[in-house]
Amino acid sequence: MPLRIVQLGSPRIDGEGVRIGAVRRPPRGVPKAQFALQDWYDVWYPNLAPSAETVKQAQQASSPRAWEAFGKKYRSEMATPEQRHTLALLARLSHDAYFSVGCYCEDATRCHRSILRDLLAEAGAQWA
Repeated sequence: MPLRIVQLGSPRIDGEGVRIGAVRRPPRGVPKAQFALQDWYDVWYPNLAPSAETVKQAQQASSPRAWEAFGKKYRSEMATPEQRHTLALLARLSHDAYFSVGCYCEDATRCHRSILRDLLAEAGAQWA
């Protein structure tokens, strides 16, 4: 039962399951009742997103070194006991349920979801 990492707002894949929005803010200008219908997400879980300060750091990262600094900071935010429990839960659920986790960014390599994917893999997630 695989887990997928997706770009929110992209068309859903058959059998994708519940889509979790790992973003700090809901999509702008979209009524809450339309989030799932427009393929944004079914459940908003901002706990998986970087803090607002760390999001700014990612947006300003113009070099590989700056991106690495962002990644280090995001990983430290995700290292709290609460976040480790969330990662462990999602990793375990990936063995028994279909679901996806995503963010809005077009380029997954320059988005926290690439790091989140690594964190979930380290926690033992099963991938599509």
